[in-house]
Amino acid sequence: MIIVMKKNAAEQEINAVAEKLQEKGFKVHLSEGVERTIIGAIGERTQAIMEYFMRQPGVEKVIPILQPFKMASREFKPEPTTVKVGDKIIGDGSLTIIAGPCAVEGREKLMEVALAVKEAGADMLRGGAFKPRTSPYSFQGLEREGLEILAEARKVTGLPVVTEVMDPRMIEVVSEYADILQVGARNMQNFFLLRELGKAGKPVLLKRGPSSTIEEWIMAAEYIISSGNEQVIMCERGIRTFEKYTRNTLDLSAVPLIKQLTHLPVIVDPSHGTGKWELVEPMAVAAVGAGSDGIMVEVHQNPSEALSDGPQSLMPDNFESLVTKVRAIHEALQNI
Repeated sequence: MIIVMKKNAAEQEINAVAEKLQEKGFKVHLSEGVERTIIGAIGERTQAIMEYFMRQPGVEKVIPILQPFKMASREFKPEPTTVKVGDKIIGDGSLTIIAGPCAVEGREKLMEVALAVKEAGADMLRGGAFKPRTSPYSFQGLEREGLEILAEARKVTGLPVVTEVMDPRMIEVVSEYADILQVGARNMQNFFLLRELGKAGKPVLLKRGPSSTIEEWIMAAEYIISSGNEQVIMCERGIRTFEKYTRNTLDLSAVPLIKQLTHLPVIVDPSHGTGKWELVEPMAVAAVGAGSDGIMVEVHQNPSEALSDGPQSLMPDNFESLVTKVRAIHEALQNI
């Protein structure tokens, strides 16, 4: 539930309400606005509890949270969450571009791509060190060696690193090297992993599962937030439908919906969303038009020889074209 304090509520009245909530077993989140303080309370709500707090000094009104997700909801926290990564802030109205190969294939290859995407205007570098693949015989990633290569690329380019963590036992080691911990689509409902990421203290990029509803996706974010980590970035990467011409169906309606329903930033991955490099640029442009806080695309210097996801990877020159267009669209929308 949400407790809205009166405009002139004294600090001791606000503190008293927060203390009473904690005594009754509620998790408390204070949001101090210019005119009013709002107290978010997560716990078992009853009519009697609501009436009790309505009678407390300084309380203007008590509002129930009707959504199944509580701490992720816009009701719980009206102002947007921003996630700071290095010098970049995601969710503040700017556009964040994350780019790099699907998988780290070796030091020289990654350095070449990292320098290329940096020069083209990328803000962050992506690359998989651990690769969950449908086939156990496919390339599974360089693991710790891949993490070390990513960290070296960050040092050379200055780009923060985004990489996937698959197992709760690997959170600590991946956190040593990465700036953003990615939860892949296959792990969106790995609830034990999500809980542990809630304790990690690092930003988490949460990809939407291939068959998940928007509510299920937000509930996955709720696991992370309720475990203590509010630094969650949602990532729409397409869902499975009956369509066969694309790898997935990119659901761009999710972008404004996530912004309406939650306070979390949302980015779009048109590479996995389409599976075809020719579709990546137009869908990236569309994602920015839909209000996305950023895009994440796969770039490889020789896609035909890529060990993973070559057909959806852009060449560096195509990526440069994409950056120019999405930046122009974003700037135009900011000036409307």
